[in-house]
Amino acid sequence: MSASQHASGKTKLAAIDWAEVRARLDAAQAAGEQAWTPGADEARRILRERALALAAEPDTTQTLAQSIEVVEFLLAHERYAVESSSVREVYPLENLTPLPCTPAFVLGIVNLRGEIISVIDVRKFFDLAQTGLPDLNKVIVLESADMVFGILADAIIGVRRIALADIQPSLPTLTGIREKYLKGITPERTVVLDAGKLLADEDIVVQEQMGA
Repeated sequence: MSASQHASGKTKLAAIDWAEVRARLDAAQAAGEQAWTPGADEARRILRERALALAAEPDTTQTLAQSIEVVEFLLAHERYAVESSSVREVYPLENLTPLPCTPAFVLGIVNLRGEIISVIDVRKFFDLAQTGLPDLNKVIVLESADMVFGILADAIIGVRRIALADIQPSLPTLTGIREKYLKGITPERTVVLDAGKLLADEDIVVQEQMGA
Protein backbone atom coordinates (compact mmCIF):
# COMPACT_ATOMS: atom_id res chain seq x y z
CA MET A 1 0.00 0.00 0.00
CA SER A 2 1.34 3.35 -1.02
CA ALA A 3 1.75 6.25 1.44
CA SER A 4 -1.10 8.11 -0.22
CA GLN A 5 -3.43 5.09 0.15
CA HIS A 6 -2.44 4.70 3.82
CA ALA A 7 -3.23 8.36 4.57
CA SER A 8 -6.56 8.05 2.74
CA GLY A 9 -7.44 5.05 4.89
CA LYS A 10 -6.70 7.03 8.03
CA THR A 11 -8.95 9.83 6.86
CA LYS A 12 -11.83 7.45 6.27
CA LEU A 13 -11.39 5.87 9.75
CA ALA A 14 -11.34 9.30 11.42
CA ALA A 15 -14.45 10.60 9.68
CA ILE A 16 -17.46 11.28 11.99
CA ASP A 17 -20.98 10.35 11.02
CA TRP A 18 -22.68 13.56 12.20
CA ALA A 19 -26.11 12.32 11.19
CA GLU A 20 -25.77 9.35 13.50
CA VAL A 21 -24.46 11.50 16.37
CA ARG A 22 -27.40 13.92 15.97
CA ALA A 23 -29.83 11.01 15.97
CA ARG A 24 -28.33 9.64 19.18
CA LEU A 25 -28.49 13.06 20.88
CA ASP A 26 -32.13 13.49 19.86
CA ALA A 27 -32.95 10.05 21.19
CA ALA A 28 -31.17 10.75 24.51
CA GLN A 29 -32.96 14.08 24.92
CA ALA A 30 -36.33 12.51 24.23
CA ALA A 31 -35.60 9.75 26.74
CA GLY A 32 -34.54 12.33 29.37
CA GLU A 33 -37.67 14.42 28.87
CA GLN A 34 -39.83 11.34 29.18
CA ALA A 35 -38.04 10.27 32.35
CA TRP A 36 -38.59 13.67 34.05
CA THR A 37 -42.19 14.17 32.94
CA PRO A 38 -44.47 13.17 35.86
CA GLY A 39 -47.53 11.07 35.26
CA ALA A 40 -51.01 12.18 36.24
CA ASP A 41 -50.78 10.79 39.79
CA GLU A 42 -47.32 12.25 40.34
CA ALA A 43 -48.42 15.62 39.01
CA ARG A 44 -51.37 15.68 41.44
CA ARG A 45 -49.06 14.79 44.31
CA ILE A 46 -46.64 17.60 43.43
CA LEU A 47 -49.45 20.14 43.14
CA ARG A 48 -50.92 19.04 46.48
CA GLU A 49 -47.54 19.39 48.21
CA ARG A 50 -47.07 22.85 46.70
CA ALA A 51 -50.53 23.90 47.89
CA LEU A 52 -49.79 22.68 51.42
CA ALA A 53 -46.45 24.50 51.43
CA LEU A 54 -48.08 27.73 50.32
CA ALA A 55 -50.78 27.37 52.96
CA ALA A 56 -48.12 26.91 55.63
CA GLU A 57 -46.29 30.12 54.71
CA PRO A 58 -47.21 32.90 57.18
CA ASP A 59 -49.20 35.85 55.91
CA THR A 60 -46.92 38.73 56.86
CA THR A 61 -49.69 41.31 56.86
CA GLN A 62 -51.94 39.17 59.02
CA THR A 63 -49.09 38.35 61.40
CA LEU A 64 -48.29 42.03 61.91
CA ALA A 65 -51.95 42.85 62.50
CA GLN A 66 -52.19 40.15 65.17
CA SER A 67 -49.14 41.26 67.15
CA ILE A 68 -47.57 44.36 68.66
CA GLU A 69 -43.98 45.52 68.72
CA VAL A 70 -42.76 46.37 72.21
CA VAL A 71 -39.73 47.72 74.00
CA GLU A 72 -39.02 45.30 76.84
CA PHE A 73 -37.20 46.41 79.99
CA LEU A 74 -36.36 45.35 83.53
CA LEU A 75 -37.69 47.16 86.58
CA ALA A 76 -37.41 45.91 90.14
CA HIS A 77 -36.41 42.46 88.81
CA GLU A 78 -39.61 42.22 86.77
CA ARG A 79 -40.01 42.30 83.01
CA TYR A 80 -42.13 45.10 81.58
CA ALA A 81 -42.91 46.21 78.05
CA VAL A 82 -44.50 49.18 76.30
CA GLU A 83 -45.55 49.44 72.67
CA SER A 84 -42.75 50.84 70.55
CA SER A 85 -45.25 53.08 68.74
CA SER A 86 -45.45 55.17 71.95
CA VAL A 87 -41.68 55.17 72.56
CA ARG A 88 -39.82 58.14 71.15
CA GLU A 89 -36.37 57.15 72.33
CA VAL A 90 -34.33 55.57 75.11
CA TYR A 91 -32.04 57.97 76.89
CA PRO A 92 -29.35 57.53 79.58
CA LEU A 93 -30.44 59.04 82.89
CA GLU A 94 -28.21 62.07 83.40
CA ASN A 95 -28.44 65.29 85.40
CA LEU A 96 -31.78 64.53 87.02
CA THR A 97 -33.17 67.55 88.86
CA PRO A 98 -35.62 66.74 91.69
CA LEU A 99 -38.83 68.77 91.85
CA PRO A 100 -40.55 69.86 95.05
CA CYS A 101 -44.33 69.77 95.48
CA THR A 102 -44.88 66.95 93.01
CA PRO A 103 -46.28 63.43 93.52
CA ALA A 104 -43.88 60.84 94.92
CA PHE A 105 -43.76 58.99 91.59
CA VAL A 106 -42.33 62.07 89.85
CA LEU A 107 -38.61 61.58 90.32
CA GLY A 108 -37.64 64.88 88.70
CA ILE A 109 -36.88 66.44 85.33
CA VAL A 110 -34.09 66.12 82.79
CA ASN A 111 -32.94 68.41 80.02
CA LEU A 112 -33.07 66.34 76.84
CA ARG A 113 -31.37 68.41 74.13
CA GLY A 114 -33.05 71.58 75.33
CA GLU A 115 -36.42 69.94 76.09
CA ILE A 116 -37.49 69.62 79.73
CA ILE A 117 -38.96 66.17 80.36
CA SER A 118 -40.39 64.84 83.61
CA VAL A 119 -39.24 61.42 84.74
CA ILE A 120 -41.67 58.97 86.33
CA ASP A 121 -40.75 56.13 88.66
CA VAL A 122 -43.43 53.58 87.81
CA ARG A 123 -42.37 51.46 90.76
CA LYS A 124 -43.85 54.13 93.01
CA PHE A 125 -46.72 54.76 90.61
CA PHE A 126 -47.65 51.05 90.75
CA ASP A 127 -46.70 50.59 94.41
CA LEU A 128 -43.96 48.10 93.53
CA ALA A 129 -41.19 47.08 95.89
CA GLN A 130 -38.36 49.59 95.77
CA THR A 131 -35.76 47.05 94.72
CA GLY A 132 -33.69 46.62 91.61
CA LEU A 133 -30.28 47.55 90.31
CA PRO A 134 -28.37 50.17 92.36
CA ASP A 135 -28.47 52.65 89.48
CA LEU A 136 -31.58 53.24 87.42
CA ASN A 137 -29.70 54.40 84.36
CA LYS A 138 -32.23 54.39 81.52
CA VAL A 139 -35.16 56.64 80.66
CA ILE A 140 -37.75 55.42 78.17
CA VAL A 141 -39.32 58.52 76.66
CA LEU A 142 -43.02 58.01 75.93
CA GLU A 143 -44.80 60.45 73.63
CA SER A 144 -48.27 61.14 72.27
CA ALA A 145 -49.73 64.14 70.47
CA ASP A 146 -50.47 65.86 73.80
CA MET A 147 -48.02 64.39 76.28
CA VAL A 148 -44.40 63.40 76.74
CA PHE A 149 -42.56 62.04 79.76
CA GLY A 150 -39.94 59.46 80.65
CA ILE A 151 -40.19 56.29 82.72
CA LEU A 152 -37.25 54.77 84.56
CA ALA A 153 -35.80 51.36 83.74
CA ASP A 154 -33.08 49.25 85.32
CA ALA A 155 -32.06 47.88 81.92
CA ILE A 156 -33.39 47.64 78.37
CA ILE A 157 -33.84 44.05 77.20
CA GLY A 158 -34.65 44.85 73.58
CA VAL A 159 -37.38 45.21 70.98
CA ARG A 160 -39.57 42.28 69.95
CA ARG A 161 -43.05 41.38 68.71
CA ILE A 162 -45.67 39.82 70.97
CA ALA A 163 -48.71 38.04 69.57
CA LEU A 164 -51.95 39.56 70.85
CA ALA A 165 -53.26 36.07 71.51
CA ASP A 166 -50.40 35.53 73.98
CA ILE A 167 -51.34 38.55 76.12
CA GLN A 168 -53.63 37.53 78.97
CA PRO A 169 -56.13 40.26 79.96
CA SER A 170 -54.83 40.79 83.49
CA LEU A 171 -53.26 39.26 86.55
CA PRO A 172 -55.55 38.11 89.37
CA THR A 173 -53.16 39.73 91.86
CA LEU A 174 -53.28 43.15 90.18
CA THR A 175 -56.07 45.48 91.20
CA GLY A 176 -56.87 49.17 91.20
CA ILE A 177 -54.38 51.57 89.73
CA ARG A 178 -51.95 48.88 88.53
CA GLU A 179 -54.52 46.92 86.55
CA LYS A 180 -55.90 50.08 84.96
CA TYR A 181 -52.70 50.67 83.03
CA LEU A 182 -52.10 47.09 81.92
CA LYS A 183 -52.66 45.47 78.56
CA GLY A 184 -51.93 42.14 80.18
CA ILE A 185 -49.16 39.64 80.79
CA THR A 186 -47.39 37.19 78.50
CA PRO A 187 -46.75 33.47 79.20
CA GLU A 188 -43.16 34.32 80.20
CA ARG A 189 -44.58 36.89 82.69
CA THR A 190 -43.69 40.08 80.86
CA VAL A 191 -46.12 42.75 82.05
CA VAL A 192 -47.29 44.79 79.05
CA LEU A 193 -48.18 48.35 80.04
CA ASP A 194 -50.80 50.38 78.21
CA ALA A 195 -48.70 53.37 77.18
CA GLY A 196 -51.72 55.08 75.63
CA LYS A 197 -53.56 55.15 78.97
CA LEU A 198 -50.44 56.30 80.78
CA LEU A 199 -49.98 59.17 78.33
CA ALA A 200 -53.64 60.16 78.54
CA ASP A 201 -54.01 60.03 82.32
CA GLU A 202 -54.47 63.41 84.03
CA ASP A 203 -52.65 62.17 87.14
CA ILE A 204 -49.42 62.10 85.14
CA VAL A 205 -49.80 65.53 83.55
CA VAL A 206 -46.75 66.73 85.45
CA GLN A 207 -46.51 69.98 83.51
CA GLU A 208 -49.79 71.16 84.96
CA GLN A 209 -48.87 69.93 88.44
CA MET A 210 -45.58 71.85 88.32
CA GLY A 211 -47.37 75.00 87.27
CA ALA A 212 -50.00 74.69 90.00
